[in-house]
Amino acid sequence: MLLALSWFGHTASASGPNAEPFVREQEGAKDFSQFHHDNPNHSRLPCLLCHRREDNSAKPTLPGKGGHTPCTGCHQQQFNNSASPICLICHTDPQSGAMKPFPPLRSFNVKFAHAQHTALGASCSTCHQANRNGVALSIPSRLNAHTVCFSCHTEKAESNGRNIASCATCHVPGSFKRSSQGSVAFRMGFSHRKHDSSENLRCTECHKVRGGTSPNDVSSPVALNHHASWRVTSCKSCHNGKKAFGGDDFSVCTRCHTGARWRF
Repeated sequence: MLLALSWFGHTASASGPNAEPFVREQEGAKDFSQFHHDNPNHSRLPCLLCHRREDNSAKPTLPGKGGHTPCTGCHQQQFNNSASPICLICHTDPQSGAMKPFPPLRSFNVKFAHAQHTALGASCSTCHQANRNGVALSIPSRLNAHTVCFSCHTEKAESNGRNIASCATCHVPGSFKRSSQGSVAFRMGFSHRKHDSSENLRCTECHKVRGGTSPNDVSSPVALNHHASWRVTSCKSCHNGKKAFGGDDFSVCTRCHTGARWRF
């Protein structure tokens, strides 16, 4: 269950197959009706204890399918009683075995370092593909993120002797914040497809890897030309009257300004 990205995180109050048997003191009694990864007894366990990766499938393997292992390692007493609240974490009816739907997960964020990956030879196109007719570039998310990441992070992958196939390689507890694909540049007639190798441009012409971890470890140019500061990388850095359209030739305005509502 390695890189669950936007798909692998859940609310503290959620219950379902992903809601972890969270042992809380509640009115003097332990509450087994919910599951939380941040429970002290759960957070100290390795991810691969519960989420085993036996193949490169993008869908995480959920614990409990094989006789409720490994949960029974600590909760055998609860599982011996089919009326136990622990059963309702995953089942609507423990007697028939009817399962609850898998709810969305929201309690895990993603850590990702572009610098670390580019140093190992990954390029922008390894993870980001053109979408919206070339206007934007995709950001891997949900199960699609696993598909992309698992091309390198296979089920037995290691780096410098360290396992990089476990969930904790990329996931950390915390509220999930998905990277935006709604940059202001995309609303100004900008297209990545028109700013690629066909124009002798590379991603690094506009995006600089700063180091650190996401979401701000790669810079983005300011989506301005006429009023952009000279101190920042912006449209003006190239569209300055010399490299791109220049002089007073206003016929080129529509290269960036499009739509019936646009006016001088």
